[in-house]
Amino acid sequence: MAEGGVRPRVLLLTRNFPPLLGGMERLNWHLAEELGRCCAVRLVAPAGSAARAPQGVAVHEVPLQPLRTFLVQATLRARREARSWRPDWVLAGSGLMAPAAWWAAGGCGARCAAYVHGLDLSLPHPVYRALWHPLLRRMDRVIANSRATASLARSLGIASQRVTIVHPGTELPQADAQARLRFRLRHGLDAEAPLLLSVGRLTERKGLRQFVAEVLPRIVQQHPGAVLAVVGDAPEHALYAQAQSPRSILQAAQAAGTEANVRLLGKLEGRPLHDAYFSADLHVFPIREIANDIEGFGMVSVEAAAHGLATVAYACGGVFDAVSEGVSGRLVAPGDAAGFARAVLDVLERPLPADGIRGFAEAFAWERFGARITEALQCAPAC
Repeated sequence: MAEGGVRPRVLLLTRNFPPLLGGMERLNWHLAEELGRCCAVRLVAPAGSAARAPQGVAVHEVPLQPLRTFLVQATLRARREARSWRPDWVLAGSGLMAPAAWWAAGGCGARCAAYVHGLDLSLPHPVYRALWHPLLRRMDRVIANSRATASLARSLGIASQRVTIVHPGTELPQADAQARLRFRLRHGLDAEAPLLLSVGRLTERKGLRQFVAEVLPRIVQQHPGAVLAVVGDAPEHALYAQAQSPRSILQAAQAAGTEANVRLLGKLEGRPLHDAYFSADLHVFPIREIANDIEGFGMVSVEAAAHGLATVAYACGGVFDAVSEGVSGRLVAPGDAAGFARAVLDVLERPLPADGIRGFAEAFAWERFGARITEALQCAPAC
Protein backbone atom coordinates (compact mmCIF):
# COMPACT_ATOMS: atom_id res chain seq x y z
CA MET A 1 0.00 0.00 0.00
CA ALA A 2 1.27 3.46 -0.89
CA GLU A 3 2.34 5.63 2.02
CA GLY A 4 2.03 9.29 2.95
CA GLY A 5 -1.51 9.75 1.59
CA VAL A 6 -0.46 9.00 -1.99
CA ARG A 7 -3.05 6.98 -3.89
CA PRO A 8 -1.98 3.37 -4.44
CA ARG A 9 -1.11 2.55 -8.03
CA VAL A 10 -2.63 -0.46 -9.80
CA LEU A 11 -1.59 -1.70 -13.22
CA LEU A 12 -4.44 -3.84 -14.58
CA LEU A 13 -3.82 -6.33 -17.39
CA THR A 14 -6.74 -7.87 -19.26
CA ARG A 15 -7.64 -9.55 -22.52
CA ASN A 16 -11.37 -9.02 -21.91
CA PHE A 17 -12.42 -5.41 -22.17
CA PRO A 18 -14.72 -3.28 -24.35
CA PRO A 19 -15.09 -2.99 -27.35
CA LEU A 20 -15.75 -6.71 -26.93
CA LEU A 21 -19.06 -7.45 -25.23
CA GLY A 22 -19.92 -9.96 -22.56
CA GLY A 23 -19.87 -10.64 -18.84
CA MET A 24 -16.08 -10.79 -18.59
CA GLU A 25 -15.76 -7.48 -20.42
CA ARG A 26 -18.30 -5.78 -18.16
CA LEU A 27 -16.54 -7.16 -15.10
CA ASN A 28 -13.14 -5.86 -16.14
CA TRP A 29 -14.59 -2.45 -17.02
CA HIS A 30 -16.06 -2.19 -13.52
CA LEU A 31 -12.86 -3.56 -12.02
CA ALA A 32 -11.01 -0.60 -13.55
CA GLU A 33 -13.72 1.88 -12.56
CA GLU A 34 -14.08 0.74 -8.96
CA LEU A 35 -10.33 0.56 -8.36
CA GLY A 36 -10.11 4.05 -9.84
CA ARG A 37 -12.15 5.43 -6.95
CA CYS A 38 -9.32 4.70 -4.51
CA CYS A 39 -6.29 4.09 -6.71
CA ALA A 40 -4.47 5.47 -9.69
CA VAL A 41 -5.18 2.89 -12.40
CA ARG A 42 -3.47 2.16 -15.69
CA LEU A 43 -4.67 -0.51 -18.07
CA VAL A 44 -3.05 -2.79 -20.63
CA ALA A 45 -5.88 -4.08 -22.83
CA PRO A 46 -6.93 -4.91 -26.41
CA ALA A 47 -6.91 -2.30 -29.15
CA GLY A 48 -10.06 -0.18 -29.05
CA SER A 49 -10.36 -0.23 -25.26
CA ALA A 50 -9.32 3.38 -24.67
CA ALA A 51 -12.47 4.77 -26.25
CA ARG A 52 -14.67 2.99 -23.67
CA ALA A 53 -12.42 3.00 -20.62
CA PRO A 54 -13.63 4.59 -17.35
CA GLN A 55 -12.78 8.24 -16.94
CA GLY A 56 -9.29 8.83 -15.57
CA VAL A 57 -7.94 5.38 -16.50
CA ALA A 58 -4.97 5.54 -18.87
CA VAL A 59 -5.00 2.72 -21.43
CA HIS A 60 -2.14 1.10 -23.31
CA GLU A 61 -3.58 -0.86 -26.21
CA VAL A 62 -2.30 -4.08 -27.77
CA PRO A 63 -3.79 -5.82 -30.86
CA LEU A 64 -5.98 -8.70 -29.68
CA GLN A 65 -5.34 -11.19 -32.45
CA PRO A 66 -3.64 -13.56 -32.71
CA LEU A 67 -3.74 -14.56 -29.04
CA ARG A 68 -0.08 -15.59 -28.83
CA THR A 69 1.04 -12.24 -30.19
CA PHE A 70 -1.31 -10.40 -27.83
CA LEU A 71 0.13 -12.22 -24.82
CA VAL A 72 3.71 -11.47 -25.82
CA GLN A 73 3.09 -7.81 -26.62
CA ALA A 74 0.93 -7.27 -23.53
CA THR A 75 3.64 -8.81 -21.34
CA LEU A 76 6.35 -6.58 -22.80
CA ARG A 77 4.14 -3.48 -22.58
CA ALA A 78 3.22 -4.27 -18.96
CA ARG A 79 6.87 -4.77 -18.01
CA ARG A 80 7.86 -1.40 -19.50
CA GLU A 81 4.95 0.35 -17.84
CA ALA A 82 5.68 -1.23 -14.47
CA ARG A 83 9.34 -0.23 -14.55
CA SER A 84 8.57 3.38 -15.47
CA TRP A 85 5.40 3.96 -13.42
CA ARG A 86 6.26 1.68 -10.46
CA PRO A 87 2.78 0.51 -9.38
CA ASP A 88 2.05 -0.93 -5.96
CA TRP A 89 0.06 -3.79 -7.49
CA VAL A 90 0.00 -5.47 -10.87
CA LEU A 91 -3.38 -7.16 -11.27
CA ALA A 92 -4.25 -9.76 -13.90
CA GLY A 93 -7.92 -9.55 -14.88
CA SER A 94 -7.89 -13.32 -15.39
CA GLY A 95 -5.59 -16.26 -14.86
CA LEU A 96 -4.55 -16.02 -18.51
CA MET A 97 -2.73 -12.75 -17.77
CA ALA A 98 -1.02 -14.05 -14.63
CA PRO A 99 2.42 -14.62 -16.22
CA ALA A 100 2.41 -11.09 -17.62
CA ALA A 101 1.42 -9.69 -14.23
CA TRP A 102 4.05 -11.73 -12.40
CA TRP A 103 6.86 -10.68 -14.76
CA ALA A 104 5.80 -7.02 -14.75
CA ALA A 105 5.61 -6.95 -10.95
CA GLY A 106 9.04 -8.53 -10.68
CA GLY A 107 10.51 -5.70 -12.70
CA CYS A 108 9.56 -3.03 -10.17
CA GLY A 109 9.12 -4.79 -6.84
CA ALA A 110 5.32 -4.55 -6.92
CA ARG A 111 2.97 -7.13 -5.51
CA CYS A 112 0.99 -9.18 -8.00
CA ALA A 113 -2.54 -10.53 -7.98
CA ALA A 114 -4.95 -12.29 -10.31
CA TYR A 115 -8.74 -12.28 -10.44
CA VAL A 116 -9.66 -15.83 -11.48
CA HIS A 117 -12.93 -17.05 -12.93
CA GLY A 118 -12.80 -20.86 -12.95
CA LEU A 119 -12.05 -21.85 -16.52
CA ASP A 120 -8.72 -20.01 -16.34
CA LEU A 121 -7.73 -22.49 -13.60
CA SER A 122 -9.17 -25.66 -15.12
CA LEU A 123 -8.05 -25.21 -18.76
CA PRO A 124 -6.75 -28.66 -19.77
CA HIS A 125 -4.00 -27.58 -22.17
CA PRO A 126 -0.73 -29.18 -20.90
CA VAL A 127 1.43 -26.13 -21.70
CA TYR A 128 -1.00 -23.85 -19.87
CA ARG A 129 -0.94 -26.11 -16.84
CA ALA A 130 2.84 -26.44 -16.89
CA LEU A 131 3.56 -22.72 -17.18
CA TRP A 132 0.54 -20.84 -15.82
CA HIS A 133 -0.25 -22.88 -12.70
CA PRO A 134 3.19 -22.45 -11.08
CA LEU A 135 3.00 -18.68 -11.57
CA LEU A 136 -0.50 -18.53 -10.14
CA ARG A 137 0.88 -20.24 -7.04
CA ARG A 138 3.38 -17.38 -6.73
CA MET A 139 0.77 -14.63 -6.72
CA ASP A 140 0.62 -12.49 -3.60
CA ARG A 141 -3.18 -12.58 -3.89
CA VAL A 142 -5.59 -14.72 -5.89
CA ILE A 143 -9.09 -13.27 -5.97
CA ALA A 144 -11.72 -15.88 -6.87
CA ASN A 145 -15.18 -15.09 -8.23
CA SER A 146 -16.93 -17.81 -6.19
CA ARG A 147 -16.50 -20.49 -3.55
CA ALA A 148 -16.21 -23.10 -6.31
CA THR A 149 -13.39 -21.19 -7.99
CA ALA A 150 -11.63 -20.64 -4.66
CA SER A 151 -11.78 -24.38 -3.98
CA LEU A 152 -10.31 -25.06 -7.41
CA ALA A 153 -7.52 -22.56 -6.72
CA ARG A 154 -6.64 -24.28 -3.46
CA SER A 155 -6.66 -27.67 -5.20
CA LEU A 156 -3.92 -26.36 -7.51
CA GLY A 157 -1.69 -25.68 -4.51
CA ILE A 158 -2.43 -21.97 -4.11
CA ALA A 159 -2.08 -21.23 -0.39
CA SER A 160 -5.45 -20.72 1.32
CA GLN A 161 -4.32 -17.51 3.02
CA ARG A 162 -3.64 -15.97 -0.38
CA VAL A 163 -7.11 -16.76 -1.76
CA THR A 164 -9.94 -14.25 -1.33
CA ILE A 165 -13.48 -14.52 -2.69
CA VAL A 166 -14.99 -11.44 -4.34
CA HIS A 167 -18.17 -12.09 -6.29
CA PRO A 168 -18.73 -10.15 -9.53
CA GLY A 169 -21.16 -7.26 -9.34
CA THR A 170 -24.24 -6.03 -11.13
CA GLU A 171 -26.10 -2.85 -11.94
CA LEU A 172 -29.30 -2.20 -10.00
CA PRO A 173 -31.62 -0.71 -12.63
CA GLN A 174 -34.75 1.24 -11.89
CA ALA A 175 -37.98 -0.62 -12.62
CA ASP A 176 -39.45 0.26 -16.02
CA ALA A 177 -43.19 -0.36 -16.31
CA GLN A 178 -43.09 0.01 -20.10
CA ALA A 179 -40.24 -2.43 -20.74
CA ARG A 180 -42.36 -5.58 -20.87
CA LEU A 181 -44.71 -4.33 -23.58
CA ARG A 182 -41.93 -2.51 -25.46
CA PHE A 183 -39.74 -5.60 -25.73
CA ARG A 184 -42.55 -7.94 -26.68
CA LEU A 185 -43.89 -5.63 -29.36
CA ARG A 186 -40.41 -5.14 -30.80
CA HIS A 187 -39.89 -8.89 -31.17
CA GLY A 188 -43.42 -9.91 -32.08
CA LEU A 189 -44.07 -11.79 -28.83
CA ASP A 190 -47.46 -12.38 -27.25
CA ALA A 191 -48.03 -9.89 -24.45
CA GLU A 192 -49.39 -12.54 -22.07
CA ALA A 193 -47.59 -15.79 -23.02
CA PRO A 194 -44.91 -17.08 -20.61
CA LEU A 195 -41.51 -15.79 -21.68
CA LEU A 196 -38.37 -17.65 -20.63
CA LEU A 197 -35.06 -15.84 -21.09
CA SER A 198 -31.51 -17.13 -21.62
CA VAL A 199 -28.62 -14.67 -21.69
CA GLY A 200 -25.01 -15.52 -22.47
CA ARG A 201 -22.57 -16.94 -24.97
CA LEU A 202 -23.75 -20.05 -26.77
CA THR A 203 -21.38 -22.77 -25.62
CA GLU A 204 -21.66 -26.42 -24.71
CA ARG A 205 -21.38 -25.49 -21.04
CA LYS A 206 -24.43 -23.20 -21.23
CA GLY A 207 -26.54 -26.14 -22.40
CA LEU A 208 -29.14 -24.39 -24.59
CA ARG A 209 -29.30 -27.16 -27.18
CA GLN A 210 -29.96 -29.74 -24.49
CA PHE A 211 -32.55 -27.43 -22.92
CA VAL A 212 -34.63 -27.05 -26.07
CA ALA A 213 -34.42 -30.80 -26.70
CA GLU A 214 -35.05 -32.13 -23.19
CA VAL A 215 -36.70 -29.45 -21.04
CA LEU A 216 -38.62 -27.05 -23.27
CA PRO A 217 -40.97 -29.74 -24.71
CA ARG A 218 -42.14 -30.58 -21.15
CA ILE A 219 -42.88 -26.89 -20.51
CA VAL A 220 -44.69 -26.45 -23.83
CA GLN A 221 -46.97 -29.36 -22.97
CA GLN A 222 -48.37 -27.22 -20.15
CA HIS A 223 -47.96 -23.83 -21.84
CA PRO A 224 -48.16 -24.23 -25.64
CA GLY A 225 -47.56 -20.52 -26.19
CA ALA A 226 -44.43 -20.31 -24.01
CA VAL A 227 -41.39 -18.81 -25.72
CA LEU A 228 -37.69 -19.13 -24.99
CA ALA A 229 -35.88 -15.92 -25.96
CA VAL A 230 -32.13 -16.50 -26.39
CA VAL A 231 -29.88 -13.45 -26.07
CA GLY A 232 -26.29 -14.13 -27.12
CA ASP A 233 -24.22 -15.66 -29.86
CA ALA A 234 -21.46 -18.21 -30.31
CA PRO A 235 -18.13 -17.05 -28.77
CA GLU A 236 -15.45 -15.57 -31.03
CA HIS A 237 -12.52 -15.01 -28.66
CA ALA A 238 -13.17 -17.43 -25.80
CA LEU A 239 -10.17 -18.97 -24.06
CA TYR A 240 -11.58 -22.49 -24.26
CA ALA A 241 -15.15 -23.01 -25.30
CA GLN A 242 -17.03 -25.46 -27.47
CA ALA A 243 -19.63 -23.42 -29.28
CA GLN A 244 -23.26 -24.31 -29.83
CA SER A 245 -24.20 -22.57 -33.06
CA PRO A 246 -27.60 -20.89 -33.35
CA ARG A 247 -28.33 -23.28 -36.21
CA SER A 248 -27.67 -26.34 -34.03
CA ILE A 249 -30.02 -25.00 -31.36
CA LEU A 250 -32.76 -24.44 -33.93
CA GLN A 251 -32.21 -27.91 -35.34
CA ALA A 252 -32.65 -29.37 -31.86
CA ALA A 253 -35.86 -27.36 -31.45
CA GLN A 254 -37.12 -28.60 -34.84
CA ALA A 255 -36.43 -32.20 -33.86
CA ALA A 256 -38.28 -31.69 -30.55
CA GLY A 257 -41.22 -29.94 -32.20
CA THR A 258 -40.60 -26.65 -30.39
CA GLU A 259 -39.14 -24.51 -33.18
CA ALA A 260 -42.08 -22.10 -32.92
CA ASN A 261 -41.29 -21.62 -29.23
CA VAL A 262 -37.70 -20.44 -29.70
CA ARG A 263 -36.49 -16.95 -30.64
CA LEU A 264 -32.79 -16.32 -31.23
CA LEU A 265 -32.21 -12.60 -30.70
CA GLY A 266 -28.41 -12.36 -30.98
CA LYS A 267 -26.43 -9.94 -28.83
CA LEU A 268 -28.19 -7.19 -26.89
CA GLU A 269 -26.77 -4.52 -24.63
CA GLY A 270 -27.92 -1.36 -22.91
CA ARG A 271 -31.64 -0.69 -22.74
CA PRO A 272 -32.62 -3.56 -25.11
CA LEU A 273 -30.96 -6.02 -22.70
CA HIS A 274 -32.63 -4.39 -19.69
CA ASP A 275 -35.95 -4.63 -21.53
CA ALA A 276 -35.37 -8.33 -22.12
CA TYR A 277 -34.88 -8.96 -18.39
CA PHE A 278 -37.89 -6.83 -17.41
CA SER A 279 -40.09 -8.48 -20.06
CA ALA A 280 -39.36 -12.10 -19.12
CA ASP A 281 -41.24 -14.22 -16.62
CA LEU A 282 -38.24 -16.40 -15.75
CA HIS A 283 -34.52 -16.68 -16.49
CA VAL A 284 -33.30 -20.20 -17.30
CA PHE A 285 -29.68 -21.22 -16.78
CA PRO A 286 -29.27 -24.88 -17.81
CA ILE A 287 -25.55 -25.10 -17.09
CA ARG A 288 -23.91 -28.45 -17.77
CA GLU A 289 -21.20 -30.15 -15.73
CA ILE A 290 -18.29 -30.60 -18.15
CA ALA A 291 -14.81 -31.69 -17.09
CA ASN A 292 -12.27 -28.84 -17.22
CA ASP A 293 -14.99 -26.35 -18.22
CA ILE A 294 -16.68 -25.21 -15.03
CA GLU A 295 -19.17 -22.39 -14.58
CA GLY A 296 -17.17 -20.16 -12.29
CA PHE A 297 -20.05 -17.97 -11.09
CA GLY A 298 -23.10 -17.21 -13.26
CA MET A 299 -23.23 -13.43 -13.51
CA VAL A 300 -26.39 -13.47 -15.64
CA SER A 301 -28.36 -14.98 -12.75
CA VAL A 302 -27.44 -12.04 -10.54
CA GLU A 303 -28.20 -9.60 -13.37
CA ALA A 304 -31.62 -11.23 -13.73
CA ALA A 305 -32.20 -10.88 -9.99
CA ALA A 306 -31.34 -7.18 -10.18
CA HIS A 307 -34.33 -6.86 -12.52
CA GLY A 308 -36.58 -8.80 -10.13
CA LEU A 309 -36.38 -11.87 -12.37
CA ALA A 310 -35.99 -15.32 -10.82
CA THR A 311 -33.65 -17.99 -12.22
CA VAL A 312 -34.01 -21.74 -12.53
CA ALA A 313 -30.56 -23.33 -12.88
CA TYR A 314 -28.74 -26.59 -12.61
CA ALA A 315 -26.82 -26.58 -9.34
CA CYS A 316 -23.15 -26.83 -10.23
CA GLY A 317 -19.95 -24.79 -10.07
CA GLY A 318 -20.32 -21.21 -8.91
CA VAL A 319 -24.08 -21.19 -9.51
CA PHE A 320 -24.53 -21.94 -5.80
CA ASP A 321 -23.23 -18.41 -5.11
CA ALA A 322 -25.24 -16.73 -7.88
CA VAL A 323 -28.69 -18.21 -7.13
CA SER A 324 -30.28 -18.37 -3.68
CA GLU A 325 -32.64 -21.34 -3.47
CA GLY A 326 -36.17 -20.17 -2.77
CA VAL A 327 -35.13 -16.49 -2.71
CA SER A 328 -33.79 -15.56 -6.15
CA GLY A 329 -34.63 -18.81 -7.89
CA ARG A 330 -34.57 -22.58 -7.86
CA LEU A 331 -31.66 -25.00 -8.09
CA VAL A 332 -32.05 -28.40 -9.74
CA ALA A 333 -29.77 -31.44 -9.71
CA PRO A 334 -27.48 -31.30 -12.77
CA GLY A 335 -28.91 -33.09 -15.79
CA ASP A 336 -32.38 -33.61 -14.29
CA ALA A 337 -34.43 -32.36 -17.25
CA ALA A 338 -37.75 -33.40 -15.73
CA GLY A 339 -36.87 -31.67 -12.45
CA PHE A 340 -35.82 -28.53 -14.31
CA ALA A 341 -39.14 -28.43 -16.18
CA ARG A 342 -41.07 -28.94 -12.92
CA ALA A 343 -39.18 -26.08 -11.29
CA VAL A 344 -39.91 -23.78 -14.23
CA LEU A 345 -43.61 -24.65 -14.20
CA ASP A 346 -43.75 -24.18 -10.42
CA VAL A 347 -42.19 -20.71 -10.56
CA LEU A 348 -44.46 -19.70 -13.43
CA GLU A 349 -47.44 -20.81 -11.35
CA ARG A 350 -46.18 -19.38 -8.05
CA PRO A 351 -43.68 -16.58 -8.76
CA LEU A 352 -41.11 -15.73 -6.12
CA PRO A 353 -41.53 -12.25 -4.54
CA ALA A 354 -39.76 -9.68 -6.71
CA ASP A 355 -38.67 -7.65 -3.66
CA GLY A 356 -36.82 -10.66 -2.26
CA ILE A 357 -35.17 -11.34 -5.60
CA ARG A 358 -33.95 -7.75 -5.91
CA GLY A 359 -32.87 -7.76 -2.27
CA PHE A 360 -30.61 -10.71 -3.00
CA ALA A 361 -29.06 -8.81 -5.94
CA GLU A 362 -28.32 -5.73 -3.82
CA ALA A 363 -25.50 -7.61 -2.09
CA PHE A 364 -23.76 -7.76 -5.49
CA ALA A 365 -23.93 -4.06 -6.38
CA TRP A 366 -20.81 -2.84 -8.17
CA GLU A 367 -20.04 -0.48 -5.30
CA ARG A 368 -19.81 -3.43 -2.92
CA PHE A 369 -17.70 -5.30 -5.44
CA GLY A 370 -15.32 -2.33 -5.53
CA ALA A 371 -15.08 -2.15 -1.75
CA ARG A 372 -14.19 -5.84 -1.56
CA ILE A 373 -11.60 -5.59 -4.33
CA THR A 374 -9.85 -2.63 -2.71
CA GLU A 375 -9.93 -4.44 0.63
CA ALA A 376 -8.41 -7.56 -0.97
CA LEU A 377 -5.57 -5.42 -2.35
CA GLN A 378 -5.28 -3.48 0.91
CA CYS A 379 -6.01 -0.22 -0.88
CA ALA A 380 -9.11 0.82 1.08
CA PRO A 381 -7.29 2.88 3.78
CA ALA A 382 -6.10 5.30 1.09
CA CYS A 383 -9.65 6.13 -0.09
